[in-house]
Amino acid sequence: MAKKIIFMGTPLFAVPILKSLYQNGFPVNLVYTQPPQKSHRGQQINKSPIQGISETLNIDFRAPKTLTNNHEEYEFLKEFNADLAIVCAYGQIIPKNFLNLIKKGFVNIHASILPSWRGAAPIQRSIMNLDPETGISIMKINEELDSGPVSNIYKVKIDKNQNAQDISEKLSALAAEKILDNVDDILEDKAKFIDQDHSKATYAKKIHKEESQINWDEDASKIIGKINGLFPSPGASFSFSGERYKILKAEIGNGIGQVGEIISNQLEVACNNNQSIKILEIQRQGKRPQKISEFMLGSQIKKGSKLLNV
Repeated sequence: MAKKIIFMGTPLFAVPILKSLYQNGFPVNLVYTQPPQKSHRGQQINKSPIQGISETLNIDFRAPKTLTNNHEEYEFLKEFNADLAIVCAYGQIIPKNFLNLIKKGFVNIHASILPSWRGAAPIQRSIMNLDPETGISIMKINEELDSGPVSNIYKVKIDKNQNAQDISEKLSALAAEKILDNVDDILEDKAKFIDQDHSKATYAKKIHKEESQINWDEDASKIIGKINGLFPSPGASFSFSGERYKILKAEIGNGIGQVGEIISNQLEVACNNNQSIKILEIQRQGKRPQKISEFMLGSQIKKGSKLLNV
């Protein structure tokens, strides 16, 4: 009898993985994704990237608002009788009573080196923490958040100039390649899932907009980590004369000055421990992104200006 695989995912990160499974002949018969969302102005309904690619590939999909206490989806999955569910950034909790509905279980592709950075924002948190590497973990879903046994971990280095978008694309491509090496082993019970060391677990809590404000009292490397980790959204920012400025790209400089002081005409900012950062690309609130040389031509922020911590 032919195998039946369900794929569960939502954002762009998951798209190459679904495409890879489909293009390499794995029997993805059904997709679960988050329902379409209204844009913040409420004028437009945006379907998820996974819904879009499912329609393109002509794969049936379902988009329930929640699986929790959802008797209809429970009965549907029970009747569907799938062999394996592959989950990647689905964005919903799989309820405990659903876990036994899939013969080989729910297997999650998580974007960290577990048990580090369990939770919603592993890529951002690893960059903000200045980790030298990250990766993807192939793990079984159980009742606790990202705490199930792991079969394989694939690692990549984080270069100091890479941001969350760069690493996300890198990990997505890696997952799209490596999941192909795992599916048959899981279906044939050849994969070895090993319990995590829960004493070493760290948690990647969801990113909140309040975290975007830069604290110039921090070391330059930590500020660069925030700028890279929060790119492209919500972005790391500072305020000047009541306006918000998002720093898109920066590097560590060697200037010295009072914390928060602009110490050059190319927007170099002094920070803690006699360090500085050179801002390379910036975006003024409501304006387009600019290279720093263009931005400084009409900017009120000049050498000697002071950026205050809010």
